[in-house]
Amino acid sequence: MNRFFIGILIGAGAILPGISSGVFLVVFGLYEKIINTLLHFFKDIKKNFIFLFPIAIGTLLSIFLFSKILLFAFKKYSIYTSYAFIGLILGSVPAIKKQAEIVKPSFFHIICFMLSFVFSIYLIILKKGNTYNISSFSNFYLIFAGFLMSAGIIIPGISKTSILIMLGLYSNYLTAISTFNLSFLFPVGIGLVFGCMFFMYVISFLFTYFKSYTYYFILGFVVGSCFVIYPG
Repeated sequence: MNRFFIGILIGAGAILPGISSGVFLVVFGLYEKIINTLLHFFKDIKKNFIFLFPIAIGTLLSIFLFSKILLFAFKKYSIYTSYAFIGLILGSVPAIKKQAEIVKPSFFHIICFMLSFVFSIYLIILKKGNTYNISSFSNFYLIFAGFLMSAGIIIPGISKTSILIMLGLYSNYLTAISTFNLSFLFPVGIGLVFGCMFFMYVISFLFTYFKSYTYYFILGFVVGSCFVIYPG
């Protein structure tokens, strides 16, 4: 599929609560390549820029131009839209398993899958139990929140919106974006940058030395993410 349209779906994952952008990268077989491209961007700037540019444009257009359409679809036709995304995610399972490059999963592969799957369900339960709202936050807390939020950007199946909801920051985050509140967004951005670099290096290390186990760990999050958007 054209990388521009993949970027559109990645933008959808950045907008819609409960959906991870990383899931779509895994679905289309680009996750590992994008991680490596970002970590080694300056080794071949021209080649890496050409690869990332259409994805970035699609993502930005999705966020700024199509966000209202996507949100409208989820609100007006929530059941149909939810099942469409669930179908897209579940349909990717064989492709993700293929990327693990093993014929038959071992006991430890199944353990990796179950650990991430159970943890994703736990996050859903924890999110539903958090209904508090905090009106003011320290800069340290916002930096810490940005760091945790980066896990939802880098690790497929973990939604950054779910993390923000658990931290009591989701409504404040949306307000800060709409009003361009830099006193809120700047410390979150600092934590986000450092967090993304940290998690990208961790994921890159795991792909290098534990590739098949890492893909099964990701697969558990991907399947678990279906329960986040499941209608009802």
